[in-house]
Amino acid sequence: MLKITEYAQRLIDDLDDLDYIERVKIQQKNWIGRSEGAEVIFPIEGYPEGLKVYTTRCDTLFGATYMVVSPEHPIIDAMKDTIENMDEVREYQKAAARKSDLERAELNKEKTGVMLKGLKATNPVTGKLIPVWISDYVLMGYGTGAIMAVPAHDERDWEFAKKFNMPIIEVVAGGRDVQEECYSDVESGIMVNSGFLNGLTVKEAIPTMIKWLEEKGIGEKKVNYKLRDWVFTRQRYWGEPIPLVHCDKCGWVPLPYSELPLKLPEIEDFEPTDDGSSALARATDWIKTTCPRCGGPANRETDTMPNWAGSSWYFLRYTDPHNDNALASPEALKYWMPVDWYNGGMEHTTLHLLYSRFWHKFLYDIGVVPTPEPYMKRTSHGMVLGENGEKMSKSRGNVVNPDDYIKEYGADAFRMYIMFMGAFDQPIPWNTQGTKGCRKFLERVWRLQDMISDAQGVRDSVKANYHATIKKVSEDIERMKFNTAIAAIMSFVNDIYATGSITRDELRTLLILLFPFAPHIAEEINEAAKLGSPIYEAHWPEYDESALVADSVEIGVQINGKVRARIMVPANAAKEEIEKLALESADVKPFTEGKTVRKVIVVKNIVNIVVA
Repeated sequence: MLKITEYAQRLIDDLDDLDYIERVKIQQKNWIGRSEGAEVIFPIEGYPEGLKVYTTRCDTLFGATYMVVSPEHPIIDAMKDTIENMDEVREYQKAAARKSDLERAELNKEKTGVMLKGLKATNPVTGKLIPVWISDYVLMGYGTGAIMAVPAHDERDWEFAKKFNMPIIEVVAGGRDVQEECYSDVESGIMVNSGFLNGLTVKEAIPTMIKWLEEKGIGEKKVNYKLRDWVFTRQRYWGEPIPLVHCDKCGWVPLPYSELPLKLPEIEDFEPTDDGSSALARATDWIKTTCPRCGGPANRETDTMPNWAGSSWYFLRYTDPHNDNALASPEALKYWMPVDWYNGGMEHTTLHLLYSRFWHKFLYDIGVVPTPEPYMKRTSHGMVLGENGEKMSKSRGNVVNPDDYIKEYGADAFRMYIMFMGAFDQPIPWNTQGTKGCRKFLERVWRLQDMISDAQGVRDSVKANYHATIKKVSEDIERMKFNTAIAAIMSFVNDIYATGSITRDELRTLLILLFPFAPHIAEEINEAAKLGSPIYEAHWPEYDESALVADSVEIGVQINGKVRARIMVPANAAKEEIEKLALESADVKPFTEGKTVRKVIVVKNIVNIVVA
């Protein structure tokens, strides 16, 4: 068991210093589940420590009419001689043990339970004796494994009280008759039937009750976490072996450093044994060993660590992979860590990320790594759905086989469409036509080789768009806006085709921008056109901010609503100047000669000339 609960607050607090997308931070906080409340003692005769409960709503104590303990709560064994119906209780415990925590916590399931006959708890604020029940909807792993039930203001408690005919007392006014339905929306409201709390708001009542409990010595303010300690109980072959042996004389003994790393034995049967033990249980020669402490016979632990144990730290080894003396040298770790940017699926943004952060913090505390966090930035990609908009699965018959598309359209077209199909962080349905479209675009890029001119550098006619494209693609890649980056490249290619030619420098830059999305064709064109060194060795192009504003712009000229010509005009030209340039254009005069110009309208990038 790894004591991750000791790091719960640090795991929350340190999120403030990290560049994680907000929903990832929320997931981390929700899983840790920090809550503020009070721990309250309900006295029980014959049970000196009393029954402790954790509650975020100590203001409702006057409404507690019964208590419920988890089937695993130690009070059951401690008070077995007092409980009059132990046979019935034992049967209930057995039934509960066959259920998962998820099944037990299901809100809509039928409530079951057994009263612990012979046990009574005392409500510490009313002094009244209340019954104690056992029920599987209370989990030992959260809080204290016992709850005070306030059926008037908790749906599960209300259903339980109704089924087993227990009192329901309203203590927060504002809802309908609590005998008929639970009033659970009690974050605000006025206290009633609550002695010294009557008339207070909920916000006022909570600190007042905590102060009263502390003064009486029967409770205290408490911070609780939903997070539980990380338990290693994996009965599988695959996984890191646990370097512990059990000796009848010495108990559990760790292996000395000289025997590390402990390696798994080679076995042929990876299935669990008939009794549910790990497949390693069959490797008797490996299991039987000697105790490092006394030298007597000992057995190795056959459980293995879960996959997330290894994946919590493996990246650290990348910083110094050939080091035979340590995980990595302090110098290498200081140079490379922390990871600047970690991108992965949303399915790993809760537990895997949490465990990895915890593992790293522990290593930081013992001086192995130089930073308290492993990843400074965390983003997530979306999921590619089937064409029907549903998650891909064999049962739905909507699985896309990448090999089929790569064979028909090429790896680059497939790769580009994956990044072009939509926002990278959102789930997007697959569209076969999209792959075809990307293939056609790449064919257009390929044909640019036939348009190479003798001109040098970047032409004035495309200079503004050239630098704007570099800026757009550079910024969008950093923001993981791959679809809009590709769209900018496509737009620039359209501009090039409009000019009818391309310079070698323009093509080289275009290929560098294209390379992250379609590396194979970009490198092929670069080599075929002899444009320079391999693109994978090239420096990323830089844009000139001053060149982003064009000296001149192209506008269309319509004659009676039909585009008949295109002219270049100064970018800052007034309407009167644009009108004059249009009328004087050699491409326009054939449509106006011998006719009367009745009106000239200049709107944005269009000049409309009306003639008769």
